[in-house]
Amino acid sequence: MEAINQVFALFRLNYHNQYYAAFPDAEQLKQIKKLWLDSLRDYPVEQILRGARHAIEHSEYLPTLNRMHECCQAGLAEFGLPSTRDAYREACNAPSPKAAQRWSHPAVYLAGRDSEWFFLANNTEQKALPVFERHYREYCARVMRGEQLTIPPEQALEHHEAAPLPVEEQLAQLKKLREETGI
Repeated sequence: MEAINQVFALFRLNYHNQYYAAFPDAEQLKQIKKLWLDSLRDYPVEQILRGARHAIEHSEYLPTLNRMHECCQAGLAEFGLPSTRDAYREACNAPSPKAAQRWSHPAVYLAGRDSEWFFLANNTEQKALPVFERHYREYCARVMRGEQLTIPPEQALEHHEAAPLPVEEQLAQLKKLREETGI
């Protein structure tokens, strides 16, 4: 909540007239702050504040909640993270085996994996993107908090050398097969 209060304090200072026109009374402002808090809760505090500064530096208008999400996402590049849309495209277009691909960031692979590759490949963007975006945001928030993400190594199938059956067992199975099929 403190981050949201700081954001709105920055907006009040930078967009003075627009701010008071948009938020004329304290009760409305309280409801809007709660909405923003609920919507931006997946971002770490630093990213929310960075997003607010980005909004102030790049727009002469008071940002909407949607614009604030865009501003928070704009800071992803500082962490080596692609935009959500670019990450989604990368995940959808990666050939199998997925873990063997060269990913722009481990968060892209992990969000794709958690969204389920089959789901991403077999659903429309309208249905699949929100699922991917939810997972990707969670991983981006972890990265912005300083966590190092890694792609788990591919698990190889166990390799067993095939040994032929002894001749007696082969003949017994052949006899049983002939009896069952009548050949």
